[in-house]
Amino acid sequence: MSPAPESGRGAEGRADPRVEFARLRTSLALDRTTLAWIRTALTFASFGLGMIGFFRSVVQARPTPESEELHRFAIGLGVSLLLLGLGALVVAAADHWRTARALRRGETPGVPTLPLTVAVAVLTALCCLYGLWVVLH
Repeated sequence: MSPAPESGRGAEGRADPRVEFARLRTSLALDRTTLAWIRTALTFASFGLGMIGFFRSVVQARPTPESEELHRFAIGLGVSLLLLGLGALVVAAADHWRTARALRRGETPGVPTLPLTVAVAVLTALCCLYGLWVVLH
């Protein structure tokens, strides 16, 4: 009698070590992916806060109408980056929870229609286009 691949158990009912190690590797890969999204979200948030702080110091050093306009722009873009980071963090946490739950049940997790990477890339591009439009006008 051959081992049942779905259950990961051999003929004697013992767990197949190869299946158990594959589950462990998959779980660790899921954790690494989630940690990468946390790092990305923190990068967006810290860049947004840094941008706001930098332009605030420019306004304080030389309060001109141009520097105040740049500061207002930096606040808008900085808050957008903060929200983008927060949104990515929430979606990554929900995706991690959903995928880990499916793996614990022995199911193969599905691939989302719109991956988080594509959504964040599109929103980042929109933030960049907004910034370019404000600077050029």
